[in-house]
Amino acid sequence: MESKPIHEFQTIIASTFNDLSLLQTALTHRSFVNEYRGGPIEHNERLEFLGDAVLELVVTDFLYKKFPQKPEGELTSYRAALVNTNTLAEAANKLGANQFLRLSKGEARDTGRARQYILANAFEAIIGALYLDQGYGAAQSFIDRTILPLTDDIVSKRLWQDAKSRFQEVAQERVSITPAYNLLAEAGPDHDKVFRVGVYLGEECVAYGEGKSKQEAEQEAATKALNAKGW
Repeated sequence: MESKPIHEFQTIIASTFNDLSLLQTALTHRSFVNEYRGGPIEHNERLEFLGDAVLELVVTDFLYKKFPQKPEGELTSYRAALVNTNTLAEAANKLGANQFLRLSKGEARDTGRARQYILANAFEAIIGALYLDQGYGAAQSFIDRTILPLTDDIVSKRLWQDAKSRFQEVAQERVSITPAYNLLAEAGPDHDKVFRVGVYLGEECVAYGEGKSKQEAEQEAATKALNAKGW
């Protein structure tokens, strides 16, 4: 499926670029560049690197001012919940970014966890593109609209607490069982492995998770388990 024209996405994010090619680059995955035969083009990894730094600064500044009595440790947890892969991928999805991504044919077919990473990285790249094109204020405004409104929900529902800790706490409270995590599979070369983990309550496998590390896979499994149990 071909991506939609980039000017339509510009309308969605309510920002008119001086250099529209920056936004196009932000939505261009490395895999597309490897397949593209129309001449040299740039993928979004440098913009992602820049956008990640801008995002962290904006969120940190916001949290510091919003919660003047909170200790550094809690603020760090709040920030981690606001800028993690799941949050950013969901924000990108809400904007319809998936329809504007430029991907290889292989990546375009994959709609699993790998696509979540791609969407989250593209979201950071969009921030980087806004920063380069229009400055810090434009990037901050975009983050204000898309990420910062999630803060109250994250804090009130304790979504900032890592999923493994939260699932263990609730499982012990409700069913008096400590969750166990089993590595079920790993695939890919050493430098790019994907791990698949199951989380169990006794004999029951509640959910599965995948990630670039065992710890990440366990966190995803715990998140899915919380949803599966309605906890």
